[in-house]
Amino acid sequence: MRKAAMQSIYRLAQRDPRVVFIGSDLGAGTLDEMRETIPERWIMEGVSEANVIGMAAGLAMEGFVPYVNTIATFLTRRCYEQIAIDLCLHNLPVRLIATGGGGVYAPLGPTHMAVEDLAIMRALPNMTVVAPVDPFEMERAMDASLEAPGPMYLRIAKGGEAVVTGDAEFALGKAVRLRAGRDVAFVGTGVMSARALAAAELLAADGIDAAVLHVHTLKPLDVAALEEAVRGKKLVVSVEEHTRVGGLGSAVAEVLAERGAGVPLLRLGLADRFSRDYGNQDHVLSVAGLQPVDLRERVRERLLVGAGV
Repeated sequence: MRKAAMQSIYRLAQRDPRVVFIGSDLGAGTLDEMRETIPERWIMEGVSEANVIGMAAGLAMEGFVPYVNTIATFLTRRCYEQIAIDLCLHNLPVRLIATGGGGVYAPLGPTHMAVEDLAIMRALPNMTVVAPVDPFEMERAMDASLEAPGPMYLRIAKGGEAVVTGDAEFALGKAVRLRAGRDVAFVGTGVMSARALAAAELLAADGIDAAVLHVHTLKPLDVAALEEAVRGKKLVVSVEEHTRVGGLGSAVAEVLAERGAGVPLLRLGLADRFSRDYGNQDHVLSVAGLQPVDLRERVRERLLVGAGV
């Protein structure tokens, strides 16, 4: 997915002279082709993320559309005030390309795991928050980002993701129905939507028909699609590679409560604590009970409880 995002930046820069790439101490070879052919719009800053955001804000004020890329935790925690004041307050078209959302960098421990990024980004006025599920959708999101108003946060996964969107249409703020179902509605974001889809297939073998709604844009949230997806369901299940505080599950809960949907909600995500593990991403998701087999069991358990069994 990161490769798709980087290639998209170069593709956009070739057709639009406003596009500028700004990296923060990234590895050798990052967008080398752009550096060689459009060097005046390829900038590599040092380990100074707050300064990078200020630089991007200044360029945006001069009519450019900067695409900033670095590790998600550094792009959010280290320069949150600059994002809020320099970008969001002035509603500037800066694209924050956040590498390694969720447990991607779990081998490096909690300092590198972006598990609260969606919550803090969606809390900012004017910020659009996007978490694609696969490389194809990332390309579509990048295309849509060019003319979108205001700042945008795009969460990039590990790479090698299964393609589940196919030729589905993409529009910012419009959720995608990956699977229809009558009993349960999974609501996922980012790579977890693919795992929710796999869990739905497992549940089908148990006679449980599960729908899957993929919410690539957490803000603005597609309330209409969410309301349609949960209508008549026995259970709604939010699934995210993010703390259960403030992310997708919280956004879904807000809508269901405010609209009086009256549908039970099961919020599945990472625990509200710093990770104690240094395994890979799949290990972290297994420990958190977020793999397809785990999702299947949680849904089965909750439906049995709801039925009084």
